[in-house]
Amino acid sequence: MPTSPSDPAEPFRPAEPVDLAVVGAGPAGLAAAVTAAGLGLRVALLDAGDRPGGQFYRHPAPGLGADRPEALHHGWAEFATREAALRAHESAGRITYLPLHHVWTVVPGGAAGAGAGAGHAAPGRTGVAESATEWTLHAVAGHAPDERAAAVTARAVLIATGAYERQLPFPGWTLPGVVGAGGAQAMLKGGLVLPGRRVVVAGSGPLLLAVAGSLAAAGAAVPAVVEAAAYTAYAGRVPALLRNPGKLVEAARYGGALARHHVRLLTRHAVTEAHGTDRIEAVTVARLDRDWRPLPGTARRIPCDALAVGHGLVPQLELATGLGCATRPGPDAAVALEVDALQRTSVPGIWSAGETGGIGGAELALTEGELAAHSVAVALRPGQTAPGADRRVERLARRRARLRAFADAMAAAHRPGDGWTGWLRDDAVVCRCEEVPAGRIREAAQDLGARDARTVKLLTRAGMGWCQGRMCGPAVAALAGREPAADRRPFSCPVPLSHLAELPATDR
Repeated sequence: MPTSPSDPAEPFRPAEPVDLAVVGAGPAGLAAAVTAAGLGLRVALLDAGDRPGGQFYRHPAPGLGADRPEALHHGWAEFATREAALRAHESAGRITYLPLHHVWTVVPGGAAGAGAGAGHAAPGRTGVAESATEWTLHAVAGHAPDERAAAVTARAVLIATGAYERQLPFPGWTLPGVVGAGGAQAMLKGGLVLPGRRVVVAGSGPLLLAVAGSLAAAGAAVPAVVEAAAYTAYAGRVPALLRNPGKLVEAARYGGALARHHVRLLTRHAVTEAHGTDRIEAVTVARLDRDWRPLPGTARRIPCDALAVGHGLVPQLELATGLGCATRPGPDAAVALEVDALQRTSVPGIWSAGETGGIGGAELALTEGELAAHSVAVALRPGQTAPGADRRVERLARRRARLRAFADAMAAAHRPGDGWTGWLRDDAVVCRCEEVPAGRIREAAQDLGARDARTVKLLTRAGMGWCQGRMCGPAVAALAGREPAADRRPFSCPVPLSHLAELPATDR
């Protein structure tokens, strides 16, 4: 089995198919890769980043000289153990680790007949290329301008592409100094820098508490955490909370950190406007009703030089939906992949683990990644179950059910209310790439007859820019009066035309 190329920009074309290709080296993908290798499978692990760990385990580059990179994480031991296993399997030739490989499409390939692509689909589960026994993953490798085309062929594919932040726009959100909540955490974890000295943290979801605590511990003044939801929403999910005492301890730890740093928590409030000229200087915060509509007369201004804002995460599904994998609406109104008890998608030969199946955090992602690896091993090597594997799978399944119940409770509690669009003036920019204001989207939906987000896009260009709707998609759907839907696209990232010209005719 060839090892990783010394230069990740060099094209990688293995001489023979691997058993399993894992897309994404975050918690789910990393756990899946090392578990599958330990079960005897030959694995290729492809990731767009330059180091394993994904967004959750992002850590400073060695050149920054951080003495204790683990200080900015909890659960660091879980990552360190799996990273060591990755390196050991890589040295032994069981894993080919391919950093800086951004997979842009997966296409069926290989001979028809029984194999990974057939024989494991549950009743009623259908998808593309049901008889495929191999899959080809095409990737853009390296950094521009030295990008190269790369391709990996595998008998099975596990998609662990994670998630990105959900942003609900407001007037002034394009000002310098306004960053995503996860982006602020990435700046601190990966670059050891703060987005500002006085940072308001706003939006919705438990990530806000972690971000605020990290920023305050690193020396930033955090005048407030502005949470749009009310924590009383968890009251109806007490059984799920009690089954996850570790999560309650974690929440208490975050609350204690905010108290130590004198950070004020404002629930059922939102930042409805950011103010400034060359950079953000203050934000307006207003109290919300139960549907997230700003209440008149409750606005107040908080001075700041940075705003870290985010309303939870949205599964990153472009690769999976491009293959035709079935999706489902989640409790938080985000679209997630539909997977069965063994992490199989509706397309035979394609598995998924982690945030792609619904936002649930690192512990759930690690569990699902390991569970998926066992499922793949059984599908590819029937009758060769490792000793004790069945009991391990049962324990993983129980843990996943417990953690998924908590994740669903969390998602429902922080689901955006329909009234949040009330803080959007018509001149407020919604699509940053194409500079499309809210008024134009409202006009398309109300006056021009657009009945879905795609028609709104065609009429306004909202979502046609560089990010392809990742930033504005949920907002455009809300303004159009429609639930978010998963787009099916041939490419999951920008691809040089030269790469397309080099493709075999069968893959075009």
